[in-house]
Amino acid sequence: MARNTPNPDDRSDNVEKPKEMKKNTMGKVEVAEEMMLFAGGTERDAIRRRNAHRQEAIDGFRKEILDEAAARRKGFMEE
Repeated sequence: MARNTPNPDDRSDNVEKPKEMKKNTMGKVEVAEEMMLFAGGTERDAIRRRNAHRQEAIDGFRKEILDEAAARRKGFMEE
């Protein structure tokens, strides 16, 4: 029987990953805003709602980036 063992805690890219995710999400917002130029009323409303959720995610990524960068400065790295 296979034994399940947890993966080691690898924090080496905890700043870079959210930065990339934020960049990708911001790109999706830009594309969606361009799509709104050609969308009808109902579709435009749906795009606005999705972009509002994306903006919340971007705000969360920013906070996570700041938190992880602060932890890195304090010396919380791989143990």
